[in-house]
Amino acid sequence: MALDASPDGTISRKAMKAELLDAETELQLAYAWRDRRDEAALHRLVTAYMRLAISMAARFRRYGAPMNDLIQEAGLGLMKAADKFDPDRGLRFSTYAVWWIKASIQDYVMRNWSMVRTGSTSSQKALFFNMRRVQARLEREADAAGIRLDGHQLRERIAREVGVPLADVEMMEGRLAGPDFSLNALQSADEDGREWIDALEDGSAQAAETVAMTHDAERLRDWLRTAMRSLTERERYIVAERKLREPARTLESLGEELHLSKERVRQLEAQAFAKMRRSLEAQSREVLHFVR
Repeated sequence: MALDASPDGTISRKAMKAELLDAETELQLAYAWRDRRDEAALHRLVTAYMRLAISMAARFRRYGAPMNDLIQEAGLGLMKAADKFDPDRGLRFSTYAVWWIKASIQDYVMRNWSMVRTGSTSSQKALFFNMRRVQARLEREADAAGIRLDGHQLRERIAREVGVPLADVEMMEGRLAGPDFSLNALQSADEDGREWIDALEDGSAQAAETVAMTHDAERLRDWLRTAMRSLTERERYIVAERKLREPARTLESLGEELHLSKERVRQLEAQAFAKMRRSLEAQSREVLHFVR
Protein backbone atom coordinates (compact mmCIF):
# COMPACT_ATOMS: atom_id res chain seq x y z
CA MET A 1 0.00 0.00 0.00
CA ALA A 2 1.34 3.42 -0.96
CA LEU A 3 1.88 5.83 1.89
CA ASP A 4 0.72 8.92 0.06
CA ALA A 5 -2.69 9.87 1.41
CA SER A 6 -4.92 11.35 -1.28
CA PRO A 7 -7.42 14.06 -0.37
CA ASP A 8 -10.38 11.85 -1.19
CA GLY A 9 -9.43 9.39 1.57
CA THR A 10 -8.51 6.53 -0.76
CA ILE A 11 -5.81 5.24 1.57
CA SER A 12 -8.23 5.23 4.51
CA ARG A 13 -10.79 3.21 2.57
CA LYS A 14 -8.15 0.73 1.45
CA ALA A 15 -6.89 0.38 5.03
CA MET A 16 -10.39 -0.38 6.31
CA LYS A 17 -10.74 -3.15 3.72
CA ALA A 18 -7.36 -4.73 4.53
CA GLU A 19 -7.25 -8.23 6.02
CA LEU A 20 -7.14 -8.82 9.75
CA LEU A 21 -4.19 -11.00 10.68
CA ASP A 22 -4.38 -13.69 13.31
CA ALA A 23 -1.39 -14.22 15.59
CA GLU A 24 -0.03 -17.20 13.63
CA THR A 25 -0.18 -15.48 10.23
CA GLU A 26 1.35 -12.34 11.67
CA LEU A 27 4.23 -14.38 13.09
CA GLN A 28 4.88 -16.10 9.76
CA LEU A 29 4.98 -12.77 7.93
CA ALA A 30 7.34 -11.29 10.52
CA TYR A 31 9.73 -14.24 10.19
CA ALA A 32 9.58 -14.08 6.39
CA TRP A 33 10.60 -10.43 6.43
CA ARG A 34 13.25 -10.74 9.13
CA ASP A 35 14.92 -13.90 7.86
CA ARG A 36 14.40 -13.73 4.07
CA ARG A 37 13.66 -10.02 3.53
CA ASP A 38 10.47 -11.06 1.76
CA GLU A 39 9.02 -7.76 0.54
CA ALA A 40 5.63 -9.31 -0.16
CA ALA A 41 5.41 -10.35 3.49
CA LEU A 42 6.42 -6.85 4.60
CA HIS A 43 3.78 -5.29 2.35
CA ARG A 44 1.09 -7.58 3.70
CA LEU A 45 2.09 -6.91 7.33
CA VAL A 46 2.19 -3.13 6.91
CA THR A 47 -1.08 -3.05 4.95
CA ALA A 48 -2.89 -5.05 7.61
CA TYR A 49 -1.96 -2.55 10.33
CA MET A 50 -2.31 0.66 8.33
CA ARG A 51 -5.73 1.20 9.92
CA LEU A 52 -3.94 1.34 13.28
CA ALA A 53 -1.56 3.97 11.95
CA ILE A 54 -4.43 6.08 10.55
CA SER A 55 -6.32 5.82 13.83
CA MET A 56 -3.30 7.10 15.76
CA ALA A 57 -2.65 9.87 13.24
CA ALA A 58 -6.21 11.16 13.75
CA ARG A 59 -5.46 11.78 17.44
CA PHE A 60 -2.94 14.49 16.51
CA ARG A 61 -5.17 16.53 14.18
CA ARG A 62 -5.70 19.14 16.90
CA TYR A 63 -2.10 20.29 16.44
CA GLY A 64 -2.99 21.77 13.07
CA ALA A 65 -0.99 19.45 10.82
CA PRO A 66 -2.64 18.20 7.59
CA MET A 67 -4.18 14.77 8.02
CA ASN A 68 -2.44 13.52 4.88
CA ASP A 69 0.95 14.40 6.35
CA LEU A 70 0.09 12.77 9.67
CA ILE A 71 -0.89 9.55 7.89
CA GLN A 72 2.34 9.67 5.91
CA GLU A 73 4.39 9.94 9.11
CA ALA A 74 2.32 7.23 10.77
CA GLY A 75 3.02 4.94 7.82
CA LEU A 76 6.75 5.61 8.09
CA GLY A 77 6.64 4.75 11.78
CA LEU A 78 4.79 1.56 10.95
CA MET A 79 7.46 0.56 8.44
CA LYS A 80 10.22 1.25 10.97
CA ALA A 81 8.40 -0.96 13.43
CA ALA A 82 8.14 -3.76 10.87
CA ASP A 83 11.84 -3.48 10.10
CA LYS A 84 12.90 -3.65 13.75
CA PHE A 85 10.28 -6.12 15.03
CA ASP A 86 11.68 -9.31 16.60
CA PRO A 87 9.03 -12.08 16.49
CA ASP A 88 11.06 -14.19 18.93
CA ARG A 89 10.13 -11.89 21.81
CA GLY A 90 6.55 -13.17 21.86
CA LEU A 91 4.83 -9.77 21.39
CA ARG A 92 2.03 -9.02 18.97
CA PHE A 93 3.22 -6.72 16.20
CA SER A 94 0.50 -4.15 16.92
CA THR A 95 1.72 -3.76 20.51
CA TYR A 96 5.26 -3.08 19.28
CA ALA A 97 4.22 -0.86 16.37
CA VAL A 98 2.20 1.57 18.51
CA TRP A 99 5.36 3.07 20.02
CA TRP A 100 7.07 3.63 16.65
CA ILE A 101 3.97 5.11 15.05
CA LYS A 102 3.42 7.51 17.94
CA ALA A 103 7.09 8.55 18.02
CA SER A 104 7.13 9.25 14.28
CA ILE A 105 3.98 11.39 14.43
CA GLN A 106 5.15 13.30 17.49
CA ASP A 107 8.50 14.09 15.90
CA TYR A 108 6.73 15.41 12.81
CA VAL A 109 4.33 17.58 14.83
CA MET A 110 7.14 19.11 16.85
CA ARG A 111 9.33 19.74 13.79
CA ASN A 112 6.52 21.62 12.09
CA TRP A 113 4.92 23.39 15.05
CA SER A 114 7.32 26.32 15.01
CA MET A 115 10.46 27.60 13.34
CA VAL A 116 11.90 27.74 16.86
CA ARG A 117 13.06 24.30 17.94
CA THR A 118 10.56 22.96 20.47
CA GLY A 119 11.03 20.08 22.89
CA SER A 120 14.67 19.12 22.42
CA THR A 121 14.63 16.74 25.42
CA SER A 122 12.35 13.84 26.31
CA SER A 123 10.89 15.77 29.28
CA GLN A 124 10.12 18.79 27.10
CA LYS A 125 8.54 16.49 24.53
CA ALA A 126 6.30 14.99 27.22
CA LEU A 127 5.41 18.50 28.35
CA PHE A 128 4.49 19.56 24.81
CA PHE A 129 1.95 16.77 24.36
CA ASN A 130 0.60 16.66 27.93
CA MET A 131 0.65 20.22 29.19
CA ARG A 132 -2.89 21.19 28.15
CA ARG A 133 -4.38 17.96 29.53
CA VAL A 134 -2.52 18.30 32.85
CA GLN A 135 -3.45 21.98 33.09
CA ALA A 136 -7.15 21.26 32.53
CA ARG A 137 -7.14 18.53 35.20
CA LEU A 138 -5.36 20.71 37.76
CA GLU A 139 -7.82 23.54 37.13
CA ARG A 140 -10.76 21.17 37.62
CA GLU A 141 -9.29 19.84 40.86
CA ALA A 142 -8.64 23.37 42.14
CA ASP A 143 -12.20 24.45 41.31
CA ALA A 144 -13.61 21.39 43.08
CA ALA A 145 -11.57 22.27 46.19
CA GLY A 146 -12.59 25.92 46.05
CA ILE A 147 -9.01 27.04 45.35
CA ARG A 148 -8.23 29.88 42.98
CA LEU A 149 -4.86 29.48 41.25
CA ASP A 150 -3.05 32.35 39.58
CA GLY A 151 -0.91 31.76 36.52
CA HIS A 152 2.34 31.28 38.44
CA GLN A 153 0.85 28.80 40.90
CA LEU A 154 -0.69 26.82 38.05
CA ARG A 155 2.63 26.65 36.18
CA GLU A 156 4.39 25.50 39.36
CA ARG A 157 1.88 22.65 39.77
CA ILE A 158 2.25 21.63 36.14
CA ALA A 159 6.04 21.54 36.54
CA ARG A 160 5.75 19.28 39.60
CA GLU A 161 3.15 17.06 37.91
CA VAL A 162 5.15 16.51 34.71
CA GLY A 163 8.53 16.55 36.46
CA VAL A 164 10.18 19.38 34.55
CA PRO A 165 11.73 22.72 35.59
CA LEU A 166 9.38 25.70 35.92
CA ALA A 167 11.35 27.48 33.18
CA ASP A 168 10.40 24.69 30.73
CA VAL A 169 6.71 25.16 31.54
CA GLU A 170 6.96 28.92 31.00
CA MET A 171 8.79 28.39 27.70
CA MET A 172 6.30 25.78 26.48
CA GLU A 173 3.34 27.98 27.41
CA GLY A 174 4.65 30.57 25.00
CA ARG A 175 5.26 27.98 22.29
CA LEU A 176 1.72 26.59 22.64
CA ALA A 177 0.11 30.03 22.68
CA GLY A 178 -0.20 29.94 18.90
CA PRO A 179 1.59 29.32 15.61
CA ASP A 180 4.36 31.51 14.22
CA PHE A 181 3.41 34.83 12.63
CA SER A 182 5.22 36.50 9.78
CA LEU A 183 7.03 39.74 10.61
CA ASN A 184 5.97 40.93 7.15
CA ALA A 185 2.29 40.76 8.09
CA LEU A 186 0.49 44.12 8.27
CA GLN A 187 -0.35 45.47 11.72
CA SER A 188 -3.84 46.38 10.51
CA ALA A 189 -6.20 45.54 7.68
CA ASP A 190 -5.28 48.83 6.03
CA GLU A 191 -3.08 48.19 3.01
CA ASP A 192 -0.96 51.20 3.96
CA GLY A 193 -0.36 49.88 7.48
CA ARG A 194 3.13 49.13 8.72
CA GLU A 195 4.54 45.63 8.81
CA TRP A 196 5.37 44.19 12.23
CA ILE A 197 9.06 44.12 11.31
CA ASP A 198 8.99 47.93 11.22
CA ALA A 199 8.17 47.97 14.93
CA LEU A 200 11.34 46.08 15.92
CA GLU A 201 13.99 48.13 17.68
CA ASP A 202 17.11 48.75 15.64
CA GLY A 203 19.87 47.01 17.56
CA SER A 204 22.70 48.74 15.71
CA ALA A 205 24.59 51.61 17.33
CA GLN A 206 23.05 55.04 16.90
CA ALA A 207 24.99 57.97 15.43
CA ALA A 208 25.87 59.48 18.81
CA GLU A 209 27.05 56.10 20.13
CA THR A 210 29.17 55.52 17.02
CA VAL A 211 30.88 58.90 17.38
CA ALA A 212 31.53 58.30 21.08
CA MET A 213 32.91 54.81 20.48
CA THR A 214 35.19 56.05 17.69
CA HIS A 215 36.45 58.90 19.88
CA ASP A 216 37.08 56.58 22.85
CA ALA A 217 38.88 54.02 20.68
CA GLU A 218 41.18 56.69 19.24
CA ARG A 219 41.93 58.07 22.71
CA LEU A 220 42.74 54.56 23.95
CA ARG A 221 45.11 54.02 21.04
CA ASP A 222 46.88 57.31 21.91
CA TRP A 223 47.22 56.21 25.52
CA LEU A 224 48.69 52.87 24.47
CA ARG A 225 51.15 54.55 22.10
CA THR A 226 52.26 56.87 24.91
CA ALA A 227 52.57 53.93 27.31
CA MET A 228 54.68 52.00 24.77
CA ARG A 229 57.01 54.98 24.38
CA SER A 230 57.76 54.77 28.11
CA LEU A 231 59.43 51.37 27.55
CA THR A 232 62.94 50.55 26.50
CA GLU A 233 63.48 49.15 23.03
CA ARG A 234 63.94 45.64 24.40
CA GLU A 235 60.83 45.88 26.55
CA ARG A 236 58.76 47.11 23.58
CA TYR A 237 60.01 44.20 21.51
CA ILE A 238 59.09 41.65 24.21
CA VAL A 239 55.60 43.13 24.66
CA ALA A 240 55.00 43.21 20.89
CA GLU A 241 56.13 39.61 20.42
CA ARG A 242 54.20 38.33 23.44
CA LYS A 243 50.93 40.26 23.02
CA LEU A 244 50.68 41.82 19.56
CA ARG A 245 51.47 38.92 17.27
CA GLU A 246 49.57 35.72 16.46
CA PRO A 247 50.60 33.21 17.59
CA ALA A 248 52.38 34.76 20.56
CA ARG A 249 56.05 34.03 21.06
CA THR A 250 57.05 31.83 23.98
CA LEU A 251 59.40 32.95 26.74
CA GLU A 252 61.84 30.23 25.65
CA SER A 253 62.03 31.40 22.03
CA LEU A 254 62.49 35.05 23.03
CA GLY A 255 65.18 34.05 25.55
CA GLU A 256 67.11 32.20 22.86
CA GLU A 257 66.87 35.15 20.46
CA LEU A 258 67.87 37.77 23.05
CA HIS A 259 70.43 35.51 24.76
CA LEU A 260 68.54 35.69 28.03
CA SER A 261 67.10 33.11 30.39
CA LYS A 262 63.40 32.33 30.33
CA GLU A 263 63.03 33.81 33.81
CA ARG A 264 64.77 37.04 32.79
CA VAL A 265 62.41 37.48 29.83
CA ARG A 266 59.46 36.97 32.19
CA GLN A 267 60.85 39.64 34.54
CA LEU A 268 61.33 42.13 31.69
CA GLU A 269 57.76 41.45 30.50
CA ALA A 270 56.35 42.07 33.99
CA GLN A 271 58.47 45.21 34.32
CA ALA A 272 57.17 46.52 30.99
CA PHE A 273 53.55 45.91 31.97
CA ALA A 274 54.08 47.72 35.26
CA LYS A 275 55.46 50.75 33.40
CA MET A 276 52.54 50.73 30.97
CA ARG A 277 50.03 50.46 33.81
CA ARG A 278 51.52 53.50 35.55
CA SER A 279 51.44 55.46 32.29
CA LEU A 280 47.81 54.58 31.58
CA GLU A 281 46.73 55.42 35.13
CA ALA A 282 48.47 58.79 34.93
CA GLN A 283 46.77 59.61 31.62
CA SER A 284 43.35 58.59 32.91
CA ARG A 285 43.82 60.79 36.01
CA GLU A 286 44.58 63.72 33.75
CA VAL A 287 41.32 63.15 31.84
CA LEU A 288 39.31 62.91 35.07
CA HIS A 289 40.92 66.08 36.39
CA PHE A 290 40.08 67.88 33.14
CA VAL A 291 36.45 66.71 33.22
CA ARG A 292 36.00 67.87 36.82
